[in-house]
Amino acid sequence: MKILLTGGGSGGHFYPIIAVAEAIRDLAKERKLLDPFLYYAAPEPYNAQSLVENDITFVQTSAGKMRRYFSLLNFFDFFKTAWGVTVSVFRIFFLYPDVIFGKGGYASFPTLLAARLFRIPVVIHESDTVPGRVNKWAGKFATRIAVSYPRAAAFFPKDKVAVTGNPIRKAILTPATEGAHEFLKLEREVPVILVVGGSQGSAVLNDAILRALPDLLADFQIIHQTGAANLAEVEQLASVILADSPYKGRYRPFAYLDDLATRMSAGAASLVISRAGSAIFEIAAWGKPAILIPIPDSIVKDQTTNAFTYARGGGAVVIEQNNLSATLLASEIRRILNNQDLYDRMRLAATASSTADAARIIADELLRIALSHEK
Repeated sequence: MKILLTGGGSGGHFYPIIAVAEAIRDLAKERKLLDPFLYYAAPEPYNAQSLVENDITFVQTSAGKMRRYFSLLNFFDFFKTAWGVTVSVFRIFFLYPDVIFGKGGYASFPTLLAARLFRIPVVIHESDTVPGRVNKWAGKFATRIAVSYPRAAAFFPKDKVAVTGNPIRKAILTPATEGAHEFLKLEREVPVILVVGGSQGSAVLNDAILRALPDLLADFQIIHQTGAANLAEVEQLASVILADSPYKGRYRPFAYLDDLATRMSAGAASLVISRAGSAIFEIAAWGKPAILIPIPDSIVKDQTTNAFTYARGGGAVVIEQNNLSATLLASEIRRILNNQDLYDRMRLAATASSTADAARIIADELLRIALSHEK
């Protein structure tokens, strides 16, 4: 049995694919099936170590980015995509998987087009409230369609679509409370705020947090994932801002939080501050109240809609980037953490929004289709 996984080159596409791969392995073992051969098709492996750890073979393709704005690169990327389609057609012909799982994004287009040409069954997943262009197109011929938000289901045929939530890797699904404070060198009785800006960090969030530090650290501790490219600058600015502060030890910046550090941080945190991509579903699985600061639609579409859709359930509040200031951010943090009734309602709402079984649901459908196609 061969299953090919494909998706765009970002953590929001890649890590849910890894979560589905984990679930495929688990279900195959439970059902005493032969271990399936798993492949990942994309221009870059994104995280080669994760592929090796999950016994996934990398299949290199080529894809040009489809920009929504005028750029000369669109001209050159047209030819890159055409070449990617040619390469994918040949590679998929010789590989001939039993089913293909597409996570969306421009990088998945050549592989999905080749799948359509060879009539290989396709299952796609859409993370956002409004599908991207590749998934909208693939939804016309996909065998099954999984979506994270009920709102996205309206864009696809009713008889094919299911609301599953977003797949989450086992390594970060459950917060680790035992030993978290010791591991992260945190004080026991001081509430912890976890700030995550996506796999690359967020300069906008970094700036707002730095400006709010003098106000916040008297009452809170902050674990701040800055992004590798931003850490040195953040540490330098923080050392100046907190030069005379007796609370400087309560600020803990990290370039990147690995799986263990993420679980420990989630276990220790009382509140999470985040962008509004796939991290929303991790926050819900952790049962943590959140402040969401979506990337504006002019830069990345759908995060604003994602944020407000999730916030309507009660698990988060939203601060739009254009309104973001250190004063407003600190005010919202205090409003949530200093009001026990509000905090408890948000925590329960977050837990109610959790879709921790999404990877297993998708994996089950992929195995069902793969087995029927194999026959």
